[in-house]
Amino acid sequence: MPTIREALRRAAARLTAAGVPEALNDAALLLSHVTGEPPLNLRADGSRELPAKDAAAFEALVDRRAGREPLQYILGEAPFMGLLLKTAPGVLIPRFDTEALCQQALDRMTGDERVLDLCTGTGALAVAIGKYFPRARVFAGDISPRAVELARENAVRCGAQVDARLGDLFAPFGGDAFDIIVSNPPYIPTGDLAGLQEEVKKEPALALDGGPDGLALYRRIAAEAPAHLAPGGWLLLEIGSGQAADVSGLLAANFEEISVYSDLNGLDRVVAGRKK
Repeated sequence: MPTIREALRRAAARLTAAGVPEALNDAALLLSHVTGEPPLNLRADGSRELPAKDAAAFEALVDRRAGREPLQYILGEAPFMGLLLKTAPGVLIPRFDTEALCQQALDRMTGDERVLDLCTGTGALAVAIGKYFPRARVFAGDISPRAVELARENAVRCGAQVDARLGDLFAPFGGDAFDIIVSNPPYIPTGDLAGLQEEVKKEPALALDGGPDGLALYRRIAAEAPAHLAPGGWLLLEIGSGQAADVSGLLAANFEEISVYSDLNGLDRVVAGRKK
């Protein structure tokens, strides 16, 4: 039987050869998933032999990761805003970049707002907002049935009250008005999809493809959101690289106090506007 150190070294070498970034880190997380032990403990106690059953299960997971299946799909979960959300193939994986959008929403809240999360995916934004402001009335929508199902599961998992509905953008919410609308819509130009990282290609195109210029959903949201915002309500949007000026321009007709905010890497990540 291999030792933990040997198993990790072999797995990391294989993942590196397959082009997986941060191969040793991923190997440690996969072995942690198999054994139930924290990655640091495994790496600190590397001389211990790995039981045959664990070694076989670990190798099966490494096979999947070497095929560039996203780590979060293999583990079945991903962290977001201090919460651990369930993930599944067919639904966009939560990312740390989106925490910048969530924080901008939280900073504008006092506690009892009505909040809508469009294109909710796993429900990351809605669940985090509902968790940290339990008196708020939080709604979420997505065109994907699997996403809506997963958002509901994550709300229960994290102890947040979220009303998740199936439908295209504002369609499931009739004439409802909200104090804050947040959205991380698809924003990758169609022509750029083929050049994405292999792991990202395993995520649903429905959650990535923003149309020919990446702005298709922003145009719709900017035009439709005013009818669903209370007076002085906020629209907060995650954006992709180089989209800050274009998205800000789309908001100019119906919004004021338009601002751009960066993520932790210093990249433009959020555009915010207040309904005129």
